[in-house]
Amino acid sequence: MKFSVLSYFILFFSLVVGLKSAYAQQTTYVIVHGAWGGAWQFKKTANELEKEGHRIYRPTLTGLGERYHLADTSIRLQTHINDVINTILFEDLTDIVLVGHSYGGMIITGVADSLPDRIKKLVYLDAILPDNQESVLSLMVKPDGDNGLLKFEKDGFIIPFWVKDERKFPRDVPHPLKTMTDKISLRNSERERIPATYILTYEEGKTMEKDDFYPFYAKAKQRHFKTVELIGDHNPQIKKLKELVDLLLQEK
Repeated sequence: MKFSVLSYFILFFSLVVGLKSAYAQQTTYVIVHGAWGGAWQFKKTANELEKEGHRIYRPTLTGLGERYHLADTSIRLQTHINDVINTILFEDLTDIVLVGHSYGGMIITGVADSLPDRIKKLVYLDAILPDNQESVLSLMVKPDGDNGLLKFEKDGFIIPFWVKDERKFPRDVPHPLKTMTDKISLRNSERERIPATYILTYEEGKTMEKDDFYPFYAKAKQRHFKTVELIGDHNPQIKKLKELVDLLLQEK
């Protein structure tokens, strides 16, 4: 079969249009992990989103995950916020869906305060949702005033007591204490204009109101966030992978 020059041109033009269309539909996700964890926790989530044609960035916060060798008691909340800010700036990312899991909610809130113009949407995944001058420890105090996290403090770190084999990789690692005692500083009201979604996970057989993260879900409702409930434990990226990926795809 012979093709004319015009046929080749039409084919080439169609391919270019198709590539542009595919690129236009591509979403950039930046996923921020929680305390004690690392980017490794969201590897499978990223793989599934990439299969759908999206770009995924998974910064690991200083002193955690594969950056555990940098663990130091001087690491602050702003250090972790800067980790994600600099990922966005140095990769020159815009129009981002910024996802924060658990403690990562503190981080994405701080990032949104600094770079609101680069973020298309915020997604709080069973995450802390802070106001100005609040800290992780002030927000996670139990109703009786007891703060369980401090029971596991040792030498400037909060120890993951559930880790029994420290030779195993990947694994949770001690988390710098100051990142949990530091109060977040929020100054930019433009942050509040970013569309946001809150995904609450709660275990089957229990009422959502009993979940530790329910107060943040309730706050999100008051702020008119889109809210979603997912039955599962605090780490849906492990046991509810398909359901989580489907929810994130809805936020693109």
